[in-house]
Amino acid sequence: MSEPAQDRQRPLAVFDIDGVLADVRHRLHHLQSRPQRWNAFFLAADADPLLKEGAARLRAAQAKHDVIYLTGRPERNRALTAAWLAAHGLPTEPLHMRPDDDFRPARWVKRNTLRRLARTHTIASVLDDDPAVVAVLSADGWPVELATWLPHSSTLQSAQEQQGRT
Repeated sequence: MSEPAQDRQRPLAVFDIDGVLADVRHRLHHLQSRPQRWNAFFLAADADPLLKEGAARLRAAQAKHDVIYLTGRPERNRALTAAWLAAHGLPTEPLHMRPDDDFRPARWVKRNTLRRLARTHTIASVLDDDPAVVAVLSADGWPVELATWLPHSSTLQSAQEQQGRT
């Protein structure tokens, strides 16, 4: 008799992208303008510098875990995001993104996705830069760590938590 699929899978290491792997600071000005320029903000993501600390952690996690991405970026940016990951030598899948019409705060979107993933996988770690996401996931008992290598941005936090955009 063979093992169930879940028993053969490696635990998951879950990585956010913006603020963990991608340095978004060069495009925050699109969100500071009035009206905010969301399309320009996301289209500029292809020029994000790689955050070396996040990339090093992802590569280290690959030794014992299957790495997945859980980002608040909208689904319409899948091709751009996958191309950016590939350009930096990172795996491009699995990539869990926010549905284009979902404007809930990032903490709730990510919590729901993580709960769904946990039905079939063991979650070994979660790395996110959003303190609200970390607080909610930590309260649920997930092994979550706050990425602190990119200075905190109130503009990005507002986009993630109040506007449900990233």
